[in-house]
Parts: sequence; structure tokens; C-alpha cells
Amino acid sequence: MFESLSDRLSGILDSLTRRGALSDADVTAALREVRRALIEADVSLDVVRSFTDKVRNRAIGHEVVKSVTPGQMVVKIVHDQLVEMLGSEGEPIDLNAPAPVAIMMVGLQGSGKTTTSGKIALRLTNRDKRKVFMASLDTRRPAAQEQLKVLGEQTGIDTLPIVAGQSPTEIARRAETAARLGDYDVVILDTAGRTHIDESLMVEMAEIRQIAKPHEILLVADSLTGQDAVNLAKSFDERVGISGIVLTRMDGDGRGGAALSMRAVTGKPIKLISTGEKSDALEEFHPSRIADRILGMGDIVSLVEKASEAIDAEQAAKMAKKFKKGEFDLDDLSEQLQQMEKLGGMSGMSGMLGMLPGIGKMKKKLEAANLDDSVLKRQRAIISSMTKKERRAPKLLNASRKKRIAAGSGTQVQDVNKLLKMHRQMADMMKAMGKKKGGMMGALGGLMGGGGMPSLPPGGLPGMPGGGLPGLGGPKFPGLPRMGKKK
Repeated sequence: MFESLSDRLSGILDSLTRRGALSDADVTAALREVRRALIEADVSLDVVRSFTDKVRNRAIGHEVVKSVTPGQMVVKIVHDQLVEMLGSEGEPIDLNAPAPVAIMMVGLQGSGKTTTSGKIALRLTNRDKRKVFMASLDTRRPAAQEQLKVLGEQTGIDTLPIVAGQSPTEIARRAETAARLGDYDVVILDTAGRTHIDESLMVEMAEIRQIAKPHEILLVADSLTGQDAVNLAKSFDERVGISGIVLTRMDGDGRGGAALSMRAVTGKPIKLISTGEKSDALEEFHPSRIADRILGMGDIVSLVEKASEAIDAEQAAKMAKKFKKGEFDLDDLSEQLQQMEKLGGMSGMSGMLGMLPGIGKMKKKLEAANLDDSVLKRQRAIISSMTKKERRAPKLLNASRKKRIAAGSGTQVQDVNKLLKMHRQMADMMKAMGKKKGGMMGALGGLMGGGGMPSLPPGGLPGMPGGGLPGLGGPKFPGLPRMGKKK
């Protein structure tokens, strides 16, 4: 998400911050590059022009030239303008209305409406503790209603029973009645789409809106379509009226032009972004945090929020106490690998690395290593094949025991040896870190209310202690940066 734009802007602004003083010509040249980077990221030309003009008006002249750190001042101005362009404040889904609150999902066919409906339903159920009901009003696409039904079964969300032959408006009336009688807090209406905008689609959306009187009308748009998504938002808002936007496939868009143009062009907030195929791969859109990510400043708040959702606080506290004592056996390693799986496995860890400041290169190397979740499962299988005594005292593992463990886990003896080497390195690091204060884990531990993040052991990711990937192959990595006291 925003990788190519982030790389370009970070490089441009870094060159400014390395200079002691800046002239108006320096700023103008940098803004010329910023303008080119935004255009290449598929940001609307009008938005680019407005953005660079506002930055130039603030950057050229007194505000920067008289600054003690002019380069850093330019970075701050660019950051502030990015936040303004993205909407200043994040706007979550509004549920402040009499129950059942109706949320109408609109968009073109293939944009991900049905999948997004399921993700939002699961999010409202788990995070907001709301009783959610889903209904498919898509009578045109084959098996569309069955798709939502299956999603509901997979996530435990109730769906409206399918009645053949009903029109979308009839289904909307039945859904509203069923949600009210079932005492649901929220009813999500998944409407039909087309391959392109047409008159009959808009008429149908207007009729459903008249009947359902939705509190929220969310446009689901594919970020990969770039400016087409922006034009789509304008059309839907003019004809149907939308209250917010959900951008899908943001994990596949390294440019981010749609996200950067949407708010400025439509005036409607981006409320959520979909960052993957999994049912929980949905994030609230916070302009200031997104601006931080784009400029390579990281997003520690979102990182901690994501971790706190997946990690059991009580278990984290127990693990932290063991780490402080320098204790780290193979059961603890298995727990670390399990926590990593909860956070999305290797792909999820790559996404989380993007939330740490200055981690761009490590993130790219991790992706280049082409590791998948089978690595984590294989390592846990090896540990599970050990006896409880062996997990607590790895020194007991002689050649015959290793051979038995390898056979039991479907691996090779060399895989067992690599895992044991990784564990020894991590155990040594735990002992060393247990005697130190501060560092990244101390900072994150404070943010989370103690205990830190056991899924990210000090000095690196599970399997990457001491700066590498022992036993997994692939490139070496530097340890994660310290976030304690500045030198």
C-alpha cells in the first residue's frame, strides 16, 4: 500500500533534510519531483495541482527559510497537506441511529461489495459487539445471494433466507422487517452491481434507498482502477448519494492514487480500506496515520491496535515475565509462532513491518525471501512432535530423538537442527534483553499497558534473532530499530 509513492516521496524529502539551509530554488525543484511522483501514483491532476500550490505557498518564504531546520519544516508542511487532502480526521461507520441501523452497500460488479459486506459485519460483531444481519439484494449476478449466505455461515453472521423470484425492493422490505423483529442492531444490504454505470442501476439504487432509508450508504470501490474509481464515486454520489467510501485491494495498489484523490474530489470520507483477502483484513482509514506511512514515518498506533486485537493480554503478561527472567523454552517459541500466525502469518508480518518507521528495506527483503505460512506451521509441527520434557530441556535432544521428531513431524533432521539453533539464538537474546531497559519492546509494552508484544521478540521477528533467518534460508535482516531514548 503506497509503496512506490512512499519510496519516491521519502527519497525527495530526505535529500532536503540532509541540507543545512534551503533556498527557494531548492524547494521549487523538490516540489517539481513531488508533483511528478503524485501524477505517477495516479493522483488526479487537479488534486496534484492544488496540493503542490498549497505546499509551495507555505514552504517558499518566511515559514521555511527562517526555520532552524528548514528541511524538516518542509516535511512537516507536506505531511500536513497530505492529512488535509485525505480528510484531516478519520470517520468510522456511524451507528448513531435507531436500531436496526441500515447500511447500504453500493458499487460496480467485481468491486468486492459482497466480501466487504461480510468483513464489515464481522468487524461490527467482534469490535463493536453489535448484533448484525445481512441481506443480499443482488438478483442479477448468478449465486450472489448464495455467496453472502456462505460468508454468513463462515463468520457466524445471520443472513436473510433466500426467496426465489423476489425483486430487490421486495427483499429490502423483508430484510428491514426481519431485522426489526429479530432485534438486530445493524442490517447490511448488499446491492447488485453492473460492469459499468447505467441508468437502470441508478434507478434501482434510488428505489432501495427510498424503501430502506439507510443511515449509511457506502460505496465499495476497487483502488486498482485508479481515476476510474474517483469518477465512479462522483457518479454514485450525484445520483444516489453516498455517505462514505470503502476502498478494496489496497494491499495490491503500490501507487495509492485513488485513496489520495477520493476525498478531495468527492468531499466524501474514506471510512475503511480492505488490505487483504482474509475476513479480518479491514482497517479504519485514519488520514494522519496514512500520511505517516506515505512519508515513511511508520504507524505505531495502528501497529499496537492490530497487535492488541490478536494477542491475549493475560498471556502476554505471563510471557513478558518469563522473558524478563531470561526464560525461553520451546513451548514459548511455539507460542511466539502461533501469535505470529494470528497476526496474519508472514504476509501479515510484512504488512506490520510497514507500520514501523524506517523499516522499508527490511520489509522488501522479507517479501523477497518469498516465505509463506507453511514455514510457521512446519516449525510448530516439529515442536509438537517433542515430549513435554524435551520442549522444556532441548539439551536432551540427541541424534535418535531428533530422528524420531523429524519422522513425527514429516520433516528432516536438518530442519530440527535449524529450529533448535534458532531457539538457542532467541533464548540467548531473551537473557540479554531481560537485563536491559527501553528499546522497541519497552516502548510498545508501555503503549499496550505492560508486557509488550510477545509476538515480536526483542531484536527481530520470530526466527530472525541476531539479524537473520536461521534455518529458513533467505537473506539476512538487520534487527528492528530501537525506539527508546535517542542518542
